[in-house]
Amino acid sequence: MADTFDLILTGGTVVNHDGAGIRDLAIRAGRIAALGDLGAARSAETIDCTGLHILPGVIDSQVHFREPGLTHKEDLETGSRAAVLGGVTAVFEMPNTNPLTTSAEALADKVARAHHRMFCDFAFYVGGTRENVDDIPALERLPGSAGIKVFMGSSTGNLLVDDEPSLDRIIGSISRRAAFHAEDEDRLNARMAERRQGDVSSHPVWRDPEAALIATRRLVGLAEKHGRRVHVLHVSTAEEMAYLADHKAYATVEVTPHHLTLVAPDCYERLGTYAQMNPPVRDERHRAALWRALEQGVVDVLGSDHAPHTHEEKHHTYPASHSGMTGVQTLLPIMLDHVAAGRLSLARLVDLTSHGPQRTFGIRGKGRIAVGWDADLAVVDLKRRVTITNSMIASRCGWTPYDGVTVTGFPQGTLVRGRRVMWDGVIVGSAAGEPVHFLEGC
Repeated sequence: MADTFDLILTGGTVVNHDGAGIRDLAIRAGRIAALGDLGAARSAETIDCTGLHILPGVIDSQVHFREPGLTHKEDLETGSRAAVLGGVTAVFEMPNTNPLTTSAEALADKVARAHHRMFCDFAFYVGGTRENVDDIPALERLPGSAGIKVFMGSSTGNLLVDDEPSLDRIIGSISRRAAFHAEDEDRLNARMAERRQGDVSSHPVWRDPEAALIATRRLVGLAEKHGRRVHVLHVSTAEEMAYLADHKAYATVEVTPHHLTLVAPDCYERLGTYAQMNPPVRDERHRAALWRALEQGVVDVLGSDHAPHTHEEKHHTYPASHSGMTGVQTLLPIMLDHVAAGRLSLARLVDLTSHGPQRTFGIRGKGRIAVGWDADLAVVDLKRRVTITNSMIASRCGWTPYDGVTVTGFPQGTLVRGRRVMWDGVIVGSAAGEPVHFLEGC
């Protein structure tokens, strides 16, 4: 008797740890149930994926969805819509909301808000602070916790941890891998005079490469001292990459599409404050170094650092303008365009967006196309050319730094635990997001 499945994707090129090849993919009860020639199998639904590539769903391990407290520019529902429109099947959301996510109660509130309201699966970082350091061993293992996130440079409220004794205590208390925004607050404060009123091109002058390198060295030194695992977010400088290449025993590395794609001074001339990020987009020397580090295997993860702000907030005169840009919906299209241009292989992109996050954070059952794993899939058309526009962006703020950019390669569909959620640019499934589970913790 032929096997029976809930859904079969037929004729697509499956990309996984075994390489790329035309295979059928069958799903049962939300998980991948079979791969190969399944012509004799029966299923409740069949999708013809001839000419398309089937990738593991993107795991975006750095997004800011702004809920609670800042929902005028994003919330969990709108952010997750943008995610699945871009082939993203799971996100790790950041703690600098209002109130801050620094307690078990705040985390549980976020999980409750997200459950079956987000379209993708989710986990939430808990902010590590001076005040909650004694609670970190429990906080990083709670249901829905992505682990601990620490801001070493300017941020919101009590999430700034800029002194070494406090960082030492936090790093000494973690057991899971913790994520860090590494910029040195003392240097940022000392260099504020470098900011030129109304001139956003001075942003990378103020937040210079040395500010990032000082913080990254301090962070990695403490990780080595305690034998703890740290994840350096949005690395943006050549100097950091050279240092991290020699210090990979305890440190993993993230880069972002905007640091790989945009370049100063062009981005500030074209986009003004819409190109303003922390850490900043820098010049070609740094961008080229990020690509070299990616090619050499120094980089472990690609995250969007999706950080939306309204037009009004971006239109404030620099330096009062807000730092941050959208990115979760455009992460995969922008990087597929780099694949089309020959800057990286499709296999390396899958490693950065799926396998890499799974390895780095110890995610259970996601990030790979293999029997028994969650059927989280991004179905993409590598030949499709699309011009990205602001009107396509599902984020509440409604803009992208890539407005008017034409890319080759685009998501055709997104499946989350076997459920088709997006197809051909349309949300086709209901919100059924669940917490991500980890090998360490819940």
